[in-house]
Amino acid sequence: MPTFLLLCLNFFKAGLFAVGGGLATLPFITDMSNAHPDWFTHQDIANMVAISESTPGPLGINMASYIGYKMFGFGGAVATTFSLVLPSFIIILILSKLWKKYKENRRVNMVFGALRPAAVGLIFAAGFSVFMIALFPGWSNAGLASFASAGQYFDWKCLVLLIAFIAALETPKLKNLHPILYILIAAALGIVLKL
Repeated sequence: MPTFLLLCLNFFKAGLFAVGGGLATLPFITDMSNAHPDWFTHQDIANMVAISESTPGPLGINMASYIGYKMFGFGGAVATTFSLVLPSFIIILILSKLWKKYKENRRVNMVFGALRPAAVGLIFAAGFSVFMIALFPGWSNAGLASFASAGQYFDWKCLVLLIAFIAALETPKLKNLHPILYILIAAALGIVLKL
């Protein structure tokens, strides 16, 4: 299968199964990186998350657009973004037709009840991936075998930065600062500390 179609298919799959929003697409994007390291690396994912979280727009769409653009230019960005959004669009159209009729159905409510913890699980997995990539640059999260050797990739400067930002967010005088200030401070510290 040509790389372009494979990339679009992977983003379609991410859009179809990433229940819970933008962060829930991160495990699928990490799997793409594991399966196709020539497309983008784990460090690229960390950079994409940082940029996507500090720019307007949903994280998954920003990442899909970036990867598509990086690999195939403007057309690739449009195709990957469309591939990611299309499943949600189709599902919402179908559900909107069925919702009024079946919203009181016990089985339908059970399905939605099961989707909530699944979404939390996907978001937790995404958060764990971001945590590991941030504190252990260069670590491959391909599995537990890599976890045993993750210590060699540990970056203490990132841990100090994490603790400093958590402390700042819990300090009464600093917790009300605008999030853009925190982003700018983190960017400046990244340049100074060469993270």
